[in-house]
Amino acid sequence: MPIPSVIIQDVDNPCLAPAYWHMGDLELCDPGSSGAEPQDMDDEGKMVVVGVCAMEKKTQSKPMKEILTRLQEFEYIKVIVFQEDCILQKPVEEWPVCDCLISFHSKGFPLDKAIQYAQLHNPYVINNLHMQYDIQDRRKVYATLDAEGIEIPRYAVLDRDSPDPKDHELVESEDHVEVNGTVFNKPFVEKPVSAEDHNIYIYYPTCAGGGSQRLFRKIGSRSSVYSPESRVRKTGSFIYEDFMPTDGTDVKVYTVGPDYAHAEARKSPALDGKVERDREGKEIRYPVILSNAEKLISRKVCLAFKQAVCGFDLLRANGKSFVCDVNGFSFVKNSNKYYDDSAKILGNMILRELAPTLHIPWSVPFQLDDPPIVPTTFGKMMELRCVTAVIRHGDRTPKQKMKVEVRHPKFFEIFDKYDGFKHGHVKLKRPKQLQEILDIARSLLAEIHQHEAEPEIEEKQGKLEQLKAVLEMYGHFSGINRKVQMKYQPKGRPRGSSSDDVDKPVEPSLVLILKWGGELTPAGRIQAEELGRIFRCMYPGGQGRHFAGEYAGAQGLGLLRLHSTYRHDLKIYASDEGRVQMTAAAFAKGLLALEGELTPILVQMVKSANTNGLLDNDCDSSKYQNMCKARLHELMQIDRDFSPVDRERINPCNSASINEALDFVKNPYKCCKHVHELIKSLMEIVQVKKEDGKTKEAILYHGESWDLMYRRWSKIEKDFYTKNKTFDISKIPDIYDCIKYDLQHNQHTIQFEQAEELYISAKYLADIVIPQEYGLTAEEKLTIGQGICTPLLKKIKADLQRNIEESEETVNRLNPRYSHGVSSPGRHVRTRLYFTSESHIHSLITVLRHGGLLDVSVTAMSHS
Repeated sequence: MPIPSVIIQDVDNPCLAPAYWHMGDLELCDPGSSGAEPQDMDDEGKMVVVGVCAMEKKTQSKPMKEILTRLQEFEYIKVIVFQEDCILQKPVEEWPVCDCLISFHSKGFPLDKAIQYAQLHNPYVINNLHMQYDIQDRRKVYATLDAEGIEIPRYAVLDRDSPDPKDHELVESEDHVEVNGTVFNKPFVEKPVSAEDHNIYIYYPTCAGGGSQRLFRKIGSRSSVYSPESRVRKTGSFIYEDFMPTDGTDVKVYTVGPDYAHAEARKSPALDGKVERDREGKEIRYPVILSNAEKLISRKVCLAFKQAVCGFDLLRANGKSFVCDVNGFSFVKNSNKYYDDSAKILGNMILRELAPTLHIPWSVPFQLDDPPIVPTTFGKMMELRCVTAVIRHGDRTPKQKMKVEVRHPKFFEIFDKYDGFKHGHVKLKRPKQLQEILDIARSLLAEIHQHEAEPEIEEKQGKLEQLKAVLEMYGHFSGINRKVQMKYQPKGRPRGSSSDDVDKPVEPSLVLILKWGGELTPAGRIQAEELGRIFRCMYPGGQGRHFAGEYAGAQGLGLLRLHSTYRHDLKIYASDEGRVQMTAAAFAKGLLALEGELTPILVQMVKSANTNGLLDNDCDSSKYQNMCKARLHELMQIDRDFSPVDRERINPCNSASINEALDFVKNPYKCCKHVHELIKSLMEIVQVKKEDGKTKEAILYHGESWDLMYRRWSKIEKDFYTKNKTFDISKIPDIYDCIKYDLQHNQHTIQFEQAEELYISAKYLADIVIPQEYGLTAEEKLTIGQGICTPLLKKIKADLQRNIEESEETVNRLNPRYSHGVSSPGRHVRTRLYFTSESHIHSLITVLRHGGLLDVSVTAMSHS
């Protein structure tokens, strides 16, 4: 394309800024006197004058300079840039005259004057000026998108400026808000109606930890912070909308005319608030490929807002693409290919419109089109395509349960309040509900201490104190790790056979069941995060470990590079238990080197495996499992050393780890009895520490008191040795959990000399009981395993199959035509992580081991 001829300028004209000439040409362009029309030149010197009218910060930006430099390479185009002083101080009659106007609003820009200028001279306007008022109001943006049939998140407007009270009705509850009759469950997004206000809040549900993520215009390396505040703002007008789970990625789309769209992905500012920047201090973004449906959305947005050059935000969630914000005039920050494309499209657009009217000899060039992508081969090297992992939760507190029969009217009031009589039971786990139960417990205990309580209440004092102590733990309710159930008994608790019981009148009662514990410990979070970091070594370039202890590969390789350059399709699923969800979030934090709280990571990165049907169990498998448990219980009651026949019956699959455990246990009854005696010894020590003035105030790990620890072990001791003088082996996993927990976290405080002995004995017993509860024979194991994990197996199979069948998906995928500095842009890895319960881990191992999926002899040879 020829370089334009040099045009001498009037350097004293205050309304003109230097134009940006290619290859260092430093001439200034001048439209002549302010009232001259550019069309009045003689035929040989006819040029299309393109005026750029915007604030200096925008016209002096690198993208603008790059594009204007290229635009001036058109033979018949001349660019003039209006000076900011002229725009702000001079009347529009004194502004330079142009044939084509590129003008856009930013902070401080007098949009009304630009509109007056356009009305005065009627230039060809690239971005409609009136619509730029609409873009500044999110209400009008959403209304326009809605009218054009463009997918947007479900939303409602709370307009506190409206005189109509129906426009600002807000009802706030713990885990949802109701805006003008529309309910939004947390997580939801709260946006100011002004598009100039970037203080956007995301509110999280209590089950995920509560609080909110507060987004703001980037300051240094931060774009958001987490806040424990869960209540919405009470002043100002806002849009409320459903939160869209995007796996921690936002897509920015930039149009240049309706038929061209460039897309870039970046880490969502709501994820951990840390802005990733390159060496030049620019936010790191990578070009991604738009689907055909998304290209149509880009065209619709461009035409609906009459903005040829337009940026907007796209959310990819649940297999769909949603527009959540329209920014108006925007250029890509750092892409030479984009600058080339944009200048060509703008130049052709301008000349197509104006060349005929100005009698400029210009012909329509070949239409810019997407060049075909030619697939390349990578030789015979094996290429990693898919990683699938099934992972259990990290270290947790012991799961505990307490039952008490209650008849006090206050409990019945709560039961009735939450529709207990309708269903026969209630489950209470929200902070407000638990607070109500705590208030009742405190009130009844106060009556006992003042000697005003009824005898039946006094009998329950120990249970009420335990109820109060558990609900007061940590000083707050998280909603994840404590819950209260109440079940209605119309005839009270079943009576004994004595005449006294028969004569008593039958009164209805409630069984109150308190469950707590089973939550991820701080140590568990660290374990999960560290495992996430180590997991990076599975990926290309991640095999080396740095001296600082960080797991990563060389520059341009490794999991972090793969993920950040959108060549990594990651999905994380977790069952609904709090400990499993928090493990998944902590793992993701370590895997992707994220910062900050787990709640935002959990909400954005972790999907519910329950709602996706991955953890649905077959009812028949439970029946078979109960039969196996009964048989195992019988085999573990013998009071003699295991005979070869006993060993064959307990371990018909000849598992090496179970054989080792059988060798240690020898006599199951004696081993259980020894464990029982060790538990009683531990309880004696805890009782002494509990009453000793020097140690009774000591706080055990995770806020547990001596009293709660004593009750924990007391319940286990009582349940383990039954009234029939047999041992309930179903309690062995609980014993193992508890002693492992105390040995790890409380041994330095308890100083129980036989703690390790108790742990070893409980572990070997658990090594027999836990796996064999899922079936003894291979056939039983397969039947139970298939019933438990078939949906998960089908999903894993589909994950692997999808790598063979490439299809268009709404995933963030690197666009190799616009990428630079990426050594293998064609590489793309799919990762699927499933965080789930112990039952699914055992079942999956069973199916892999006994389901005929692997040829054991071949597998053994491959490892030899």
